[in-house]
Amino acid sequence: MKTDLSNYRKSYEKQELLESNISDNPLELFQKWFHEVDANFNEGETNAMTISTIGLDGFPKSRVVLLKQFTYEGFIFYTNYDSEKGKAIAANPSVCLSFFWHGAERQVIIKGTAEKISENLSDGYFESRPRGSQLGALVSHQSKIVKNREELEAELKRLEAEYEGKEIPRPKYWGGFIVKPIEIEFWQGRPNRLHDRIRYTLDKEYNWTINRLSP
Repeated sequence: MKTDLSNYRKSYEKQELLESNISDNPLELFQKWFHEVDANFNEGETNAMTISTIGLDGFPKSRVVLLKQFTYEGFIFYTNYDSEKGKAIAANPSVCLSFFWHGAERQVIIKGTAEKISENLSDGYFESRPRGSQLGALVSHQSKIVKNREELEAELKRLEAEYEGKEIPRPKYWGGFIVKPIEIEFWQGRPNRLHDRIRYTLDKEYNWTINRLSP
C-alpha cells in the first residue's frame, strides 16, 4: 500500500501572534484564544484536546478527551482512574495536552503534571452529568477487554433497572485530573510556513518566561 500525500498543502493566512499583544500569563491568552475560537469558528467541540501519556509498557500514547474546566491553576478533565490512561498517569504524571483549532489555524501545546482533584469536586461534576453518562461510567471498566457489544448493553439494562428512581453514586474509580502546566506553547499559522510560535515556561519562582521559537 502506498498513498502519496505530498501535495496536501495549505497556506495559513488568517491571523498573527505577536509579543506586543499577548498577556504575561499564558492562562489568560489561552482563555482569550478559546473564547475566540468557540465564538467565531465551527470547531464542533472546541474543548476537545489530545492528552499524551507514557504507558506502563514504556510507549507514549495519545487520545482525545474533553476539557471540562480551566483556571489559573490548570486544566481539568474526567476519566476512569483504572483505565490505561489513569494507570499511566499514576505511574508517570508528566503529560502533554494539545489543542488544534483548524478553522482558526491555531494550536496550543501544554506540558504539565497531572494530579487527582478533590473527591467533592468529582462528586459535583458527576452529579451534573446526564443520567445516561452516569450509568455509562458504571458500565464501562475502561480499557478492559469485553466479549462483545451485547455484554455492555446487557450490563446497562441491569443497572438501569437497579437504579430506577434512585440516585446514581459516583464510582470511586472515576473522577477528575487537573494538569498543572509548566510550559505552554501557542502556535499561529502564518504564510510560507513562517508560523508564529510563542512559548511560556514556568521558572522555579513560578514566574512565566516568554520566548519566540523558530517555526
